[in-house]
Amino acid sequence: MIVTLIVVCETGFWILLAAGLGLRYLARMPRAGVAVLLLEPVLELVLLIATAIDLRNGATADWKHGLAAVYLGFSVGLGHSTVKWADRRFAHRFAGGPPPVKPPKYGKERAVHEWRTAGRWILAAVVALGLLQCAVWYVGSGDISSLRNWQTKMLLVIGINLAIAGSYTLWPKEEPSKEKTNA
Repeated sequence: MIVTLIVVCETGFWILLAAGLGLRYLARMPRAGVAVLLLEPVLELVLLIATAIDLRNGATADWKHGLAAVYLGFSVGLGHSTVKWADRRFAHRFAGGPPPVKPPKYGKERAVHEWRTAGRWILAAVVALGLLQCAVWYVGSGDISSLRNWQTKMLLVIGINLAIAGSYTLWPKEEPSKEKTNA
């Protein structure tokens, strides 16, 4: 049931996103579009409640419950930026908005961009870690190895993002010199 609900929530996220942006730009109903977009967190709330009820009713904490916590964490950490990303592209394509700004390719600006991206992923992983820890406490003395495995994976996500962003800080990619490109 939990996996099905996760799939329903993810599908619902994209359906609500398309409907909200469609109302906002195609139907020229910005308030209705925002109202639809504000329904997206309700999906995550339903998943959170369903997962807690499942555990409360005696289900053994397994990978599905961990996946639900990770999904919720990633919705918190990456959901807003995904909506903004889609909004910029939708506005450009259907409402004459400016073209989306491309991320910088070189130097300090690229490093800053990578740290911002890493920050969103780290926030997602930290929220997932917190939810996983709450599930561990909620389950109590039962088998929590699956939840601990998910926590390890979230720590890995944090480490990878720190390494990537740090590499752009320590070894910034430099713009190719004009002499090399003309040769």
